[in-house]
Amino acid sequence: MSDIHRIHPAAQWSDAVVHNGVVYFVEVPESGADITSQTLALLAQAERTLALAGSHKSRLLMATVYLKDMADRADFNAAWQTWLPEGCAPARACVRAEMASPEYRVEIAFTAAVG
Repeated sequence: MSDIHRIHPAAQWSDAVVHNGVVYFVEVPESGADITSQTLALLAQAERTLALAGSHKSRLLMATVYLKDMADRADFNAAWQTWLPEGCAPARACVRAEMASPEYRVEIAFTAAVG
């Protein structure tokens, strides 16, 4: 049986969970007012979380993108494509969703290989 490693666990969630060589985590933007600034902030946060887990954005397996408004999709995609290393795009879903906080325009659930 493999160990489960929780990074910065709290009462309701952990910043990330690592199990069987895979890291699972969710990011919401810590800053930004529009979709581009929120996406850039969120992706910078994701890089920090990946590093804490011993992974990298080139090792992403899956991303589920939640957008408050599908009208933001093109601007989100522009930032996303610039951030991803060439040839390393994960499997991805993009859906419209009601956000937990009204100021959020984007949230992403990530899965990545560790190592």
